[in-house]
Amino acid sequence: MTAPRLSIATPDTLPPDADCVVIGAGIVGVSAAYWLARAGQKVVLLEKGAVGAEQSSRNWGWCRQQNRDARELPLSTRSLKLWEEMGADIGDSLGFSRCGLLYLSNDDAEIEGWAKWGRFARGVGVDTRMLTATEAAAHGAATGQRWKGGVWSPTDGIADPARAAPLIAQAVMKHGGHVVQNCAARGLELAAGKVAGVITEKGVVRTPSVVVAGGAWAASFLHQVNIAFPQAAVRSSMLSLGPGAKGLPDALHTAPVSVTRRADGGYGLAVSGMANVNPTPGALLGMRHFLPMFARRWRVLRPGGLQAWSAGFETRHRWAMDQPTPMEQVRILNPRPSARQINVTLTRARALVPALRNVPITATWAGYIDSTPDGVPVIDADIGIPGLVLAAGLSGHGFGIGPGVGHLVADMVLGRDPITETRQYRLSRFARSQWGKVSEF
Repeated sequence: MTAPRLSIATPDTLPPDADCVVIGAGIVGVSAAYWLARAGQKVVLLEKGAVGAEQSSRNWGWCRQQNRDARELPLSTRSLKLWEEMGADIGDSLGFSRCGLLYLSNDDAEIEGWAKWGRFARGVGVDTRMLTATEAAAHGAATGQRWKGGVWSPTDGIADPARAAPLIAQAVMKHGGHVVQNCAARGLELAAGKVAGVITEKGVVRTPSVVVAGGAWAASFLHQVNIAFPQAAVRSSMLSLGPGAKGLPDALHTAPVSVTRRADGGYGLAVSGMANVNPTPGALLGMRHFLPMFARRWRVLRPGGLQAWSAGFETRHRWAMDQPTPMEQVRILNPRPSARQINVTLTRARALVPALRNVPITATWAGYIDSTPDGVPVIDADIGIPGLVLAAGLSGHGFGIGPGVGHLVADMVLGRDPITETRQYRLSRFARSQWGKVSEF
């Protein structure tokens, strides 16, 4: 079984040239291509497999400001508005709704952490509301439990992971862009040290500008042009239940399990932070960068076997530009979900919400979440090769902020004023040993 996803038709032909080529048609890549096409650019969007087939269709669907890292918060706030703007232009809401997000807890330290974040966030205009025990019980009535407290973030929401990226890709074509699926980008052509083209399995596209939005594949692609990008991925498993449960919040988070309404009326279930660590060449070589993060999360991470190693997305081998690459051998990363995680998640959800106890499973799936050492993405146009932009390492936050990341990438490509500060997203922060720091509110 795999995550539900809308399939779309795209041309098979590859244009000979473009103003900009975007590599990777997940939520970040399609959003970047969309904003570039809306600005009148001749943009080509390349996808080695199918649009939105990897982590962009395998996530919770949350679009939130609540509990964001301070460095991401301005981009998160802007993205909520961009979801609405894109939906209005496309003529489809993309499943986006400001339904509000509900957090419930019986842990005093967790509640105080939310309160601390809330004091900071309200100072920058975010609507986040602490709930008393009585208010938490009322908001979480579907659980039938008492709660010490919680948070209600009424302007946050959800979108549809199954349809958002494919529908945005269709909008790229509506605005004059070109989308090609089943076409892997093998590498770059350079002239005088600058980007001059993209080598693909179907030929070369001449272009002065390239965006690498390849998700878990980004580091291995950049390795081919001697750019070091510290990136590691964990395998996260989740499941969906069919419609039938009544009275549930659209988006509920608790420490044991989180529950999210899906577009079909059913619910997606997941446990925050619970994941499998699969050893890969890239992860082992970059271990020194990620030890602090793993040390903080060791209670919820589990060893996960060799699936990722065999998939090849974190290889550090050099590949030939005239031969099939690992991206052509594995068009879509579709790892097996952890049976243990699925069972734990389902058991916890049915214990938390009685209405889910008789609702059948409709799908189970897993995906690879690519992360940076500090859990903040890299969005940078100054990574060593003029004309090359990197937008990856979204660290499990990419779906909700995808429209904003895409807009910021378009700003960089076009040389216009960015929609938000960019310093915190630079690749060079890792070279300066800033990777271990976390923000203070």
